[in-house]
Amino acid sequence: MTLMPLTRPARLRAGDRVAVVAPSGPVPAERLEAGLDILRGWDLDPVVAPHVLDVHPRLGYLAGRDEDRARDLQDAWCDPAVSAVLCARGGYGVQRMADLLDWTAMRAAGPKVFVGYSDITALHEAFARRLGLVTLHGPMTAAMTFLKDTATQESLRATLFEPESVRTLGQDTARGLVPGRAAGVTLGGCVSLLAAELGTPYARPSAAGGLLMIEDVGEEPYRLDRILTQLLRSGWLDGVAGIGLGSWAECGPYEDVRTLLLDRLGGLGVPVVEELGFGHGESNLTVPLGVPAVLDAESATLTLDVPALV
Repeated sequence: MTLMPLTRPARLRAGDRVAVVAPSGPVPAERLEAGLDILRGWDLDPVVAPHVLDVHPRLGYLAGRDEDRARDLQDAWCDPAVSAVLCARGGYGVQRMADLLDWTAMRAAGPKVFVGYSDITALHEAFARRLGLVTLHGPMTAAMTFLKDTATQESLRATLFEPESVRTLGQDTARGLVPGRAAGVTLGGCVSLLAAELGTPYARPSAAGGLLMIEDVGEEPYRLDRILTQLLRSGWLDGVAGIGLGSWAECGPYEDVRTLLLDRLGGLGVPVVEELGFGHGESNLTVPLGVPAVLDAESATLTLDVPALV
């Protein structure tokens, strides 16, 4: 089944209330407060979910108990006063709490903006499959890149408030790795999470017809090889229209990573564009997921057919 465009939520306006949640790892309080200040500077009204600063009593890599993280997300999503839900950070933990969410109640709450990346990839997939919504693969409120990098901040701000101004994504580093031009619907995120989702209730049967945007962090080339090989062997990449590559921070020398990516993805016969500037790198440009777009390896750009938000 070829991917179809998803429902686009409404853009944000000055004064909108946004909720900050922590579905994955623990959140440093001082970084959270700095991120909230940025949101307030955009004339947003950020509210922090009750358990955002929790730490699991036994598993210190989790931001509180699974049921508390799930409740925070669900309550924020179902609050009619909230226009967007932003994740505070990634880490690990989404897959432990995704089955605790009441997707029927969340669907009834209607469309709104959802932002995150890294471990949040599992929620992007779930929101696409269960809610049919466009989501934003973008910086998190307590992430250092969001706090320090102006381009990262501006990409998210423009996408939230003036989405028609950021229809073309790319940066000076972007270039074609495999030539060609392809149209499709954007999907993706952290590639290790996409592989880990295979066989779960929220996994798409395939990326056919999609423009797959992938990146990762801290995975050596042989582990990236294993991840991509799993996606290839499972048939998940059959029919993919094109592939956009983000950052590969702490994955070894980039020349080694590029060689591996070309080895595993070059045989698909679809355009591949590298270094598009999203993910765990020095900048993290916001990429809408679920939007029809064109990936052009010659111009090394991803151009959205429509703005991310209405």
